[in-house]
Amino acid sequence: MSQKIAAEDFPKAWSGPIAEKPPPAVAVAVVVREYEEGRDKAGVERMEMRCEVTGQRSGPDNKNKMKKKEEEEEKKAFLVTDLLGDPLCRVRSFPLHVMLVAEWGEGGEIVGVIRGCIKRAKITRNVANPSSSDYVKVANVLGLRVSPSHRRHGIATRLVQEIERWCKRHGADYAYMATDATNSPSLKLFTAKCGFIKYRTPNLLVRPVHAHREPPVPGTSIIRITPRLAELMYRRVLAGSDFFPEDMGEIVAHALSLGTFVAIPEESARAWDPESGALPPLSFAVASVWNTKGVYNLQVKGASGFVRACCAGSRMLDSCMPWLRLPSFPNVFNRFGFYFLYGLYMTGKHGPSLMKSLCDFAHNMARDDAGCGAVVAEVGPGDPVKVAIPHWKRFSWSEDVWCIKLLREGLVQKCGDLDWVHMSKGQSPVLFVDPRDV
Repeated sequence: MSQKIAAEDFPKAWSGPIAEKPPPAVAVAVVVREYEEGRDKAGVERMEMRCEVTGQRSGPDNKNKMKKKEEEEEKKAFLVTDLLGDPLCRVRSFPLHVMLVAEWGEGGEIVGVIRGCIKRAKITRNVANPSSSDYVKVANVLGLRVSPSHRRHGIATRLVQEIERWCKRHGADYAYMATDATNSPSLKLFTAKCGFIKYRTPNLLVRPVHAHREPPVPGTSIIRITPRLAELMYRRVLAGSDFFPEDMGEIVAHALSLGTFVAIPEESARAWDPESGALPPLSFAVASVWNTKGVYNLQVKGASGFVRACCAGSRMLDSCMPWLRLPSFPNVFNRFGFYFLYGLYMTGKHGPSLMKSLCDFAHNMARDDAGCGAVVAEVGPGDPVKVAIPHWKRFSWSEDVWCIKLLREGLVQKCGDLDWVHMSKGQSPVLFVDPRDV
């Protein structure tokens, strides 16, 4: 599968910043095709490393301004993603996935990539009646990158268009993507050029892992349940949530899922038999833990020596006096992973304190796992569990924008009120965030 971009789509001269290997000042063809590991792995890694190091620097005509901007950005810390030698790692957990690459010129230099995967997820027609719902095929578009020296040539647009064609060929009804609200270039590309519309604005909550352990909440029992029971519980308590996956059983049983845990008051725990299939009485909270360390690592680079020293000092003080429970900062200047909390649900008057106890439990798990630097959760802004999740506002995203697009023509006419794109008024406040998408 490939698609050539016409020569007239490109300018005759290069006006961007001086790069390692600037595009030639002649018309060049670009080929978009599927990724081949043996042929493309090294080229993809080189291209993505350039994106990590240079960020969004591209395009200014004034070289003096460009140089000043680069000098200023070099003083700032930035986050680097290490895919652990597997460019497909973020989509490999889905049975149906693809990665496309864009080649520049006769030399076949890889200058862009995009990834996509397809799953079946639930759409609720009537929030008041969770049983009134259907599963549809939804495609997640992620990992779009274009080399800084080759931007503003329509390559990103062509990659999105080609991944949409792949999704349609494989029966996807909808496609969606997610990005930070501050990423205006990405939002402009998907909404203004590619026909996506803003659908949801969930909150990404980040909690650094401290050197001390969080104490258990008195009077609370935390019980680990089997994947089979976890699937049954989730199908009951999260039946009305948007994006609930049809293959929930495979997620909770996945090798990267570290377990599903239920927090319940001790007096209720003595009377509850998980094997009975019944929900816990009165108040309880449930959450599952996903380990991203097995997929990719992160690393903060570019931080000043002063910032590094302050972070190291906080860890040392926390280690020496753990009883003070100081908010120390983990060593994110070395490669680290994080735990992702998914399937969060609470009920009853003790629900918030029980959910906090589960988050503390996950923090302690992460603390005992070398190289785990944070515990992360993503929830809808109206989800009740949000108030119970400990996090640092400074490192959390107040608005992670999800955009969606209807791909299958005739779906609305055939299914009536099954138009997910225009259901904003009837949305459930609970949004299920698939840990495989993170």
